Amino acid sequence: MTPPIVIAWGMPSGGELIIVFVIILLLFGAKRLPELARSLGQAKKEFQKATREASDEITKLADNDKPANPNNKTDVHPQ
Repeated sequence: MTPPIVIAWGMPSGGELIIVFVIILLLFGAKRLPELARSLGQAKKEFQKATREASDEITKLADNDKPANPNNKTDVHPQ
């Protein structure tokens, strides 16, 4: 019995990119392509901004959790 054929999905080559572009052109039309590209660019920009803000917030929270002076052993709540 022969093993099944496995199709590896990788990055598309030049010919595949042209076929994908033609299909997108047929689906959306030439007038909508610039609008589509612009909205994809804006979505990418917003995603990067949100990722950066989340990373900054995590860094800020991690910095706030660290004690200001680890050698200072004063008791905050004396008993």
